[in-house]
Amino acid sequence: MQTSLHHCAAPAKLNLFLHVTGRRDDGYHLLQSVFQLIDLRDELHFDLRDDGALVRTTDIAGVPADSDLTMRAARLLQAAAAGRGMTVPGADIAIDKHLPMGGGIGGGSSDAATALIALNHLWQTGLHRAELMQLGLQLGADVPFFLLGQNAFVEGIGERLTSITTPQAWFVVIHPGIPVPTPVIFQSNELTRNTKPIKISDFSSRLPVFGKNDLQAVAAHAFPPVADALEWLSDHGDARMTGSGACVFAAFASESDAETVFRQVPSQWRSWKTRTLDAHPLAPLLLS
Repeated sequence: MQTSLHHCAAPAKLNLFLHVTGRRDDGYHLLQSVFQLIDLRDELHFDLRDDGALVRTTDIAGVPADSDLTMRAARLLQAAAAGRGMTVPGADIAIDKHLPMGGGIGGGSSDAATALIALNHLWQTGLHRAELMQLGLQLGADVPFFLLGQNAFVEGIGERLTSITTPQAWFVVIHPGIPVPTPVIFQSNELTRNTKPIKISDFSSRLPVFGKNDLQAVAAHAFPPVADALEWLSDHGDARMTGSGACVFAAFASESDAETVFRQVPSQWRSWKTRTLDAHPLAPLLLS
């Protein structure tokens, strides 16, 4: 059995658009979006233990190990293996955290998905992609997307995924220095919840610029730094927010165009020049 797996990518995602099309009786919002993988990432490292323990060996400010989605994912997979009559080793898990929390780019969800993929491989638990996606849904609506391993048209509350091919593009991503709590945005009375549903064919030839983010106006009003970043980036491209914020981005046709804008981003903001990914870097480890 392989005993370690290091430098496991947990890529970020961008919502190329995000429409809120309704709200269920249980309060969950109905969405349509395209989730785009990008090469901005966290990295995770896994070393097997022989005592069955799961130990996070790195500290993450403000995230206790017990509530960390990565550790919850590892415990969930260990329990699933036990339910199949398997006894699996534990693991030491280290996380090189680069993605901002509360940024709308899926950092915690991506870390959790990477843990499920890597430990399923190391522990030889044999769960297939669809089974991992069912486990991931228990952790959050975005986790199954990262387990799908491909860019996707997303519907429902985030659980209905259709793989799509997206055009190559470069992005400038800005984090305005604050986290945006997702519940604050979705609970706002100002949120529009009646955008007309679309079909995949409506946008397939118009990405990466299509539609809008229905959460953006609410976030920009409630969190002025988001509005400031959007205003600045709008002078250089079609700026929009990803997810429920706080990160904002603009797409560019070439690396040189993105580089030109990236070099001008005010120093008080974290920023990145990044590009599209066609597939999750760990997709070869997934059992279809």
